[in-house]
Amino acid sequence: MKRITTIGLVILAVSFISSCVNSSSKEAEIKEKKAQLEKLKTQKESIDTKIADLQKQIAILDTGSTIAAKPKLVALQTVQKGDFKHYLELQGSVDSKNVSYITPSGQPGQIKAIYVKQGDKVHKGQLILKLDDAVQQQNVAAVKQQMGSVQAQLDLAKSVYQRQKNLWDQHIGTEVQLQQAKTNVETLQNQLKAIEAQVKTAQEQANQSNVYSNVNGTVDDITAHVGETFNGSPLSGGYIRIVNETDLKITVTVPENYVGKISEGSPVIVTIPDINKTFNSTISFISQAIGNTTRGVTAEIKVPKGMDLRPNQIATVKILDYSAPNSIAVPLNTVQTGEDGKYVLLAGKNGDQLVAKKRNVTIGQLYGDSIEVKQGLEPGDELVTQGYQGLFDGEPIYTNSK
Repeated sequence: MKRITTIGLVILAVSFISSCVNSSSKEAEIKEKKAQLEKLKTQKESIDTKIADLQKQIAILDTGSTIAAKPKLVALQTVQKGDFKHYLELQGSVDSKNVSYITPSGQPGQIKAIYVKQGDKVHKGQLILKLDDAVQQQNVAAVKQQMGSVQAQLDLAKSVYQRQKNLWDQHIGTEVQLQQAKTNVETLQNQLKAIEAQVKTAQEQANQSNVYSNVNGTVDDITAHVGETFNGSPLSGGYIRIVNETDLKITVTVPENYVGKISEGSPVIVTIPDINKTFNSTISFISQAIGNTTRGVTAEIKVPKGMDLRPNQIATVKILDYSAPNSIAVPLNTVQTGEDGKYVLLAGKNGDQLVAKKRNVTIGQLYGDSIEVKQGLEPGDELVTQGYQGLFDGEPIYTNSK
């Protein structure tokens, strides 16, 4: 019984393996036949195209042929010379040349009051916030008190000197007494001058608690709060940022492979999509170092006055990196590729019949839907711009105007 079971298992395994092999072989055969079918279809399309071309050519050469060559409707464009320009199109942003972070002129201090809010227009020298100045004011009061004491002593010394001088004029007293009184006055005067300088210094230190704007502009951001210690740095603690909106620039990153094609002074066309504004300008600055992460250089572009832009707006930047004056450019889709290179189709005469003429061309730069033609075309040539699909050299054509 055990032997019969083993034999049955072997038979089942062999059947399974045979089935798998047959299935795999069948799939391979189907795949091969599909490939053959696609190859034949491709050959048929190629043969059909060649048959159609030959029929057209026979119709042109053999006027007695029963194959009628009907002229094909096309549109023509006269080739002209002009200025061909290529632009490098990038995305940049509006930035301010003068972004200021307000800082105290003295030591950091605790904020007592903030006198502006986000969006306020401020002018240079305007009071922005007040720091705690209790200690400084105490110093000012102490020095002023000392100055008052010295002033009183000086007034007394002057009075004593004057009385001593009057006595001396009457030949009463000694010269030593007079000189002592005079020296006392001079000493107190010097002390008073020194204390006055101390008062001035103390007052200046107290005034450093008043924080002023050093630019004209708009309060762009405030992160400082009353009661906090203020030093004005955006890296540590709260700050107040003021942006001068009248002195703006466009910044853009230019990829390193284009660095050799641009320079300071390169013409630029800038568009601000959000407000639908476009203006012409030039590159005013190009950084020397290539960014580690951006792999490009930073270019700055001047913004004309009165554009009413805002920092951080998106800008579309077109930098002129190639210009060919007095050159020929044609629509990109009219340039075709053949066995002997690039070519276009022109309109020419075969007797009284207007026919298509193939012309090989050497192309240059491409921009938008136009491509520069360096060789092969001359001004006055009639370029086929519509109806060129399937058109061959020598095929009869016509236009609505001819």
